Amino acid sequence: MAKPKTINVALQGGGSHGAFTWGVLDRILEDGRLTIEGISGTSAGAMNAVALADGWSQNGPEGARAKLHEFWRAVGRSGRFSPVQRTPWDVFFGNWSVENGIGYNIFENITRMFSPYEYNPLNLNPLRDLVEKEIDFERVKACSALKLFISATNVESGRLRVFSQSELNADVIMASACLPYIFQAVEIDGQPYWDGGYGGNPALFPFFYSGASEDVLLIQINPIERRGTPQTARDITDRIDEITFNAALLREFRSIAFVNSLIKAGRIEHGEYRNIRMHRIDADEALAGLSASSKINAEWAFLEYLRDLGRAAAEDWLEEHFDAIGEHETLDLSDELAPEMNIGLKKKKPGRRVTDFLIQRKKPAA
Repeated sequence: MAKPKTINVALQGGGSHGAFTWGVLDRILEDGRLTIEGISGTSAGAMNAVALADGWSQNGPEGARAKLHEFWRAVGRSGRFSPVQRTPWDVFFGNWSVENGIGYNIFENITRMFSPYEYNPLNLNPLRDLVEKEIDFERVKACSALKLFISATNVESGRLRVFSQSELNADVIMASACLPYIFQAVEIDGQPYWDGGYGGNPALFPFFYSGASEDVLLIQINPIERRGTPQTARDITDRIDEITFNAALLREFRSIAFVNSLIKAGRIEHGEYRNIRMHRIDADEALAGLSASSKINAEWAFLEYLRDLGRAAAEDWLEEHFDAIGEHETLDLSDELAPEMNIGLKKKKPGRRVTDFLIQRKKPAA
């Protein structure tokens, strides 16, 4: 077996699509050749991070895998009682989106017309109840094998706050996942916070100042590029959200690429500055056929589907890129030095296992 390599992992948010990240983490932990030094997470990424740390503190990698499964299974159980469900027609044709259902359309119209302070004055939040029930934050804080960094956005200053492991509790996780059209702002130390995706989805800079590893694996579930101009109000809103939640990430890409180029040119010393080697497992191709509404589909069958896609994507990535860890980056950030260019314009095909899995799932899902 190859000698274990150390890496940092950055986990994006994206609602139920975070189950794809669960699958990636599950396969990496099962593989055993990568040692995770630190995790930076936002929203669903934050939930994956604390679930992993909770389980790790009990039984190492296998405990982490078990806890991630347990957490997402609880999400699936809670989804059975959600008023937002697929229609029988969508179920028959294997469409995982919920936008055709009455519940989703009522919910969407309410959130466009009223704030959560108006339609939910008691601030009821089933997701918070789930997090408090499933995650033992004392075990999370005691997990010395990992460093955790969870992001939330200060409503008043607009600045990103990265919470360290010793600060983590249910308030921090809910702040990191607080979409302002759906949830009331979460108050921490007298300050209101919204979703961390507005300031960093996820934040990469904590890795620059802590730990030894200079390799960062980004698990990305929000597409940077989407071809075509959206025409409907719903599609326009969804694309604005994608652009907004990737903006901070792109700024960090540019900063990393710039510093790396200076180190390579000998203009600054490696050691004083980190030569960050970026890697990425993205869900662009795997989730291309899913609409934004599927991010609130919490059916267990859907979460299992996303998990299996994540496992397949991780298997492809490990097979192709494991040897590069500790040697060189596998995500080329040089394009980011040119303002007129966008990262990710070079189309890539999904890995063999992802392709096989998608073909197998062409039949209607029950």
